[in-house]
Amino acid sequence: MQTLEQIQEQLRPGNKMQIERGLERRIPRVQNIMQQLTDRAQQQPPRVQFEEPKRREVAAHSDDCCVAAGAAPIIRKSKYVAPEEDSIAARLKAQRAANNSVNARQASATKVSAAADKSIAERLLRRKRQIVNCIERAFPVLDPETGQLLEYRQLLRHPKYKDAWNISAANEFGRLAQGIKGRVIRQQIQSNSYAKVQTEKEEPNQTRAIFGGNLIHYPDDVGTPTADLLLIKIFLNSVISTKGARFATADLSNFYLCTPMPRPEFGRVKLSDIPEEIIEEYKLREIATADEWVYFRADKTHYGLPQAGSLSHDLLEKRLNKEGYYKSLIAPGLWKHKTRDIQFVLVVDDFGIKYTKKNDLDHLIKLLKSHYDVSVDLDGKEFVKIELDWDYDKGEVHLSMEPYLRKALRQFDNLVPKKRRDSPYPHVESKYGAKEQFAEYDTSPAVGKEGQTYIQKVNGKFLWYARGVDPTAVVPLSALASQQSKPTQNTMDKSQHFLDYMATQEPAVLTYRKSDMILAVHSDAGYLNEEDARSRAGGHHFLSEDVPLPPNNGAIHNVAEIIKAVMSSAAEAETGGLYINARKAVEERNLLEEMGHKQPPTPIQTDNSTAEGIVNNRVQPKRTKAMDMRPGTTNRGDYFTKHHPASHHRNMRAEILTPYKVLMDLRKRQGMSGGRATSATARVC
Repeated sequence: MQTLEQIQEQLRPGNKMQIERGLERRIPRVQNIMQQLTDRAQQQPPRVQFEEPKRREVAAHSDDCCVAAGAAPIIRKSKYVAPEEDSIAARLKAQRAANNSVNARQASATKVSAAADKSIAERLLRRKRQIVNCIERAFPVLDPETGQLLEYRQLLRHPKYKDAWNISAANEFGRLAQGIKGRVIRQQIQSNSYAKVQTEKEEPNQTRAIFGGNLIHYPDDVGTPTADLLLIKIFLNSVISTKGARFATADLSNFYLCTPMPRPEFGRVKLSDIPEEIIEEYKLREIATADEWVYFRADKTHYGLPQAGSLSHDLLEKRLNKEGYYKSLIAPGLWKHKTRDIQFVLVVDDFGIKYTKKNDLDHLIKLLKSHYDVSVDLDGKEFVKIELDWDYDKGEVHLSMEPYLRKALRQFDNLVPKKRRDSPYPHVESKYGAKEQFAEYDTSPAVGKEGQTYIQKVNGKFLWYARGVDPTAVVPLSALASQQSKPTQNTMDKSQHFLDYMATQEPAVLTYRKSDMILAVHSDAGYLNEEDARSRAGGHHFLSEDVPLPPNNGAIHNVAEIIKAVMSSAAEAETGGLYINARKAVEERNLLEEMGHKQPPTPIQTDNSTAEGIVNNRVQPKRTKAMDMRPGTTNRGDYFTKHHPASHHRNMRAEILTPYKVLMDLRKRQGMSGGRATSATARVC
């Protein structure tokens, strides 16, 4: 009792401690003291009754001990605060709660980290695609050291690049100086500037100042006649099939900057966007407005003006006409001479020239150089982004677009699958002899605007490649184009299937061999093999010999068209396919005869006897009947009517295309490298 009174006197409110049972197991002396206090309390009750608090607390007199009267032991201060419930179950429950809390925090941290990693990966992927798209087109210039995309104004002030790009910009403004004569007319027409890098050009860093053509209203026609791909392919066949003929290319520089305009245009440029060299030479600060705008008048054609193409072409035509060159009325992109044995196809300012005498070529080049800056390639290695490898000894020309394909795949950031894909489009097994054929409909969810844009970009990018050198890609692109207005997840999967095919196959090589330039057509149709119960017409058009069964040659045109109307029978689909192919053959015959290649009746091959009997008036239409469609053994038009299995694609690819190894061997024999000079362009607006 006396000990309790002493402890009571030593208690102070600011220095309290809790004692729990776990402390008894750790400090044996505490257990002895508690036992003694309990025994004494039972012998003589205390005079003062203490209310038992919710937590029993003992305060020490000092940090080291609490001294009691007599032989009381030392009680050290506890560092553990006991909970209200200190049972084993309570401790286990508390431990589980703590563990669950730790696990929850770890899981949350892991989820946040994963989300952060995913977010970083997505941002990096978007950044990579943005950079690739900017490089492939004309957008900001990429700094390889920092990865930053530098715009025109940044390039002019960048400590590393300002010298080179100020020179480039000064060169561009110097080329346009004939349109700035000191008059300041306040017209609110904006002009933009962009920069691009072209490694194959004499001036790698190029700046182009362009008009805001969307703000200009030109009343006259702005169309420009040009050669299309069909005319170019027939022209290449004509070169390789004409004895002694050779092919050369010519390119006019600054074609849009040389033509006077009957009506001037006006624009303005910010003084800070003009290089200091130009400002000092033309004393532009004296004529700049208070807000530092320089207004100018353009008397000659300029980049971005809607009338630049038509006016430049009209002036070129006038200059060529004076020297005996004239444009074909049937094929506007084809040009000939009144007396000289020379022809050329014209695409804006690019000339593809066929000649048999060097003097005729020199006459044309001399005429062009008298008015323009002209670059000439006597070997004709490239035209409209199609690489040309000429083997005049064998009478062959190989068309390829390997750099274009590589850039296209890089643009879409397509990962090359480990397993080669031999079919460009998913194949559905045909059921021959089925009495009922039901239309198929796509029920997968829509992909949204972003997915639609992606699919449209895939179609647009690879369409030129397919039409140029790879007929195996024509049918899948046609099928994707028919679905891109309302694309679904299934359409997206098919687009990815197509990209995997393009990535795993070798670059396509289309070969034209020397022939008699006689048009031949293989026609076919697939019945109800497209969605919404539609049929597809297919065709293979090539130039060959005047024989009953013309030998195959590289295609000048491939028909892969979905017939708009729903066909009631296979014979009707075949007849529709014959009409579509014959209609295209009429255009091809006109082009061939305009080039001087007379045409006999054009043979059109079909593998459907009913359709053949109808068009040859041997079968009356009222007695036609439905027939099952099966691939023809010699009709190559069948390949373009349906989505075949991978085995069929492997077999037909060798007949339609030339192995890439053949092209590499030819370049090796001619002393050329396997690759060609490529360009990387970037733009700043």
